[in-house]
Parts: sequence; C-alpha cells; structure tokens
Amino acid sequence: MRRLLAGLVTGLLALGFALLGGGVANAHSVPVSSSPDNGAQIDASPAQASITFNENLQTAFPSMTVSGPDGNLWSKGEPTITGPTISIQVGELGPVGEYKVAYRVTSADGHPVSGVRTFTLTKAGNGTPGPKADSAAKSEGGSSGGGVPLWVFIVGAVVLFGGGLAFALFGGRGKQAK
Repeated sequence: MRRLLAGLVTGLLALGFALLGGGVANAHSVPVSSSPDNGAQIDASPAQASITFNENLQTAFPSMTVSGPDGNLWSKGEPTITGPTISIQVGELGPVGEYKVAYRVTSADGHPVSGVRTFTLTKAGNGTPGPKADSAAKSEGGSSGGGVPLWVFIVGAVVLFGGGLAFALFGGRGKQAK
C-alpha cells in the first residue's frame, strides 16, 4: 500500500514539474521600436505615432489610439498596418504631459497582442482634443477580458491525472467478485 501511495505522489510531482518547467512559448509579436520612442520627451507634435514589431502583423482588427494627460484622444482616423508596423495620424497636440499610445494588433500566429507606449510633450501645443478616451472605448464595445489564466488549466490537468491514477491503482480492488 505504501509503495502504491509513493508511486502516486511521485507521479503527481513529476507531472507538476513537467508542466511548470516547460515555460511559456514566446511566439507572439513583440514591439521592437516606436515613433516617438517609448519614454521620449518631445517638444513638438509628431505627424503620426507608429510601433514596429519583430514580424509582420495581420491586417485584421487593428486598434491604436493616442490619449493625452487630459484623458482625451489626440489621434485622428483609423490605424493602418504596413508589414510589421502599425501607425495612426496624430493632430497637433495640446497640454504638456505624458501621452499614451495604446495598441492592439493580431500577430502573425493569430494571437492578439496589446500594450501601451508613452512619450512626454514638454512644450504645449494648440491642438483641439477629441472625445474622452474612455468614452471612445465604451462606444466601440471595448472589453478588458483577457481569458482564462494558464494556471487554471495546469491545476485541472494535475487533478484529472491524479484522479485517473488513483482510480487505476485502487478502483478495481474495493470488492472482490465471488
């Protein structure tokens, strides 16, 4: 009995280490540069904001906005994708402060990739802001759902494996047929 229990515990530990030790595949697109540079301090409005990735992007459903320290949108029109680069036109900026370039693209492998890059305007401009950034996201039906975390699947696999192993080891021994 002890040997069976030790085998069960050893099997569960081996499965757990195998699942956790495998690591996460990093096959999705990652930003390699942006214009303006991430964290840059600029004194004049750029004509456009762009982010370049390590591989070509799919052209389906891109999203990119530039929002200012006032919470308003400063980007104009729809984003475009050319190869590995997503870009959007930017009008004359307004207040001094940090501007956020938020993006969501579809990588070559079909997975969505999103994030935020920033730059700081050091000299006030004369631009006219667009609507509040959060109202634009609500009107487009934006959501913050990121899916089910990976650890839920790992725990489920370990529980199922352990239950199956316990049934295989102990399931047929409860009652002997006469």
